[in-house]
Amino acid sequence: MDDLMIKGAVEPGAPARETISDRVAADVLRMVASGEIAPGERLPSERRLAEMLGVSRVSVRAALQRLKAQGFLDAVQGGGTRVVKKTCDPDPALAELVRLDRSNLVDLMDLRAEMEAWAARRAAQNAGPQDRAALRAALAAMEADAAPTPAHKAEADVAFHLAVARASHSVVYQHLLRVVRGTLAEMLTYHRTELFATPSDDRTVMQHHADIVDAIESGDADAAEAAMRRHLDWTRDHYRRSGR
Repeated sequence: MDDLMIKGAVEPGAPARETISDRVAADVLRMVASGEIAPGERLPSERRLAEMLGVSRVSVRAALQRLKAQGFLDAVQGGGTRVVKKTCDPDPALAELVRLDRSNLVDLMDLRAEMEAWAARRAAQNAGPQDRAALRAALAAMEADAAPTPAHKAEADVAFHLAVARASHSVVYQHLLRVVRGTLAEMLTYHRTELFATPSDDRTVMQHHADIVDAIESGDADAAEAAMRRHLDWTRDHYRRSGR
């Protein structure tokens, strides 16, 4: 029997002990949590995972089947396994609360200020070349949409903040941001079409986002956090002036 208990047989009535496949499943999840394997990315082959973890392919296969059943992994057409890219659905209840009462945006704004400042710091510490390129591309998309009829300004703004999340290499933060993605889009639509919608505001927003990218690219965690806080504090000032 390949998938043996790591610490020997289990006595009657005793709690089940960890199996080798349990350990393999935990190791795979740690790879995802550390950013070593990103959402949507294919896992190494069963043989390679077995070699990396020092276990048999049978234990690896059992672990992967368990993670598939739990919704963490799915099969790739033609063979192989990958981390599920869409780890959660947007929260419709939160989006409805925002639609029904705009004052709820203030609470969300306060939470964003703390989480996104933390994410910018982490991004400065962890971003690799691909992350920095993705941030530059997101910034360029925002610039392209900062026209007098900005149909996609909010969408480009959401994409920018998702790029910061990916650059942070925090799977937990990326998961949280995906949960509120619909509400974030609702919030940024309000920001860019009502709260601060003038050409001057657009220029300020672009400068703030460029400062964030510059700090992340330079690896300056303090500057990245400060740049994100500066932008979100400026946004909260607009809330106060609007009476929200």
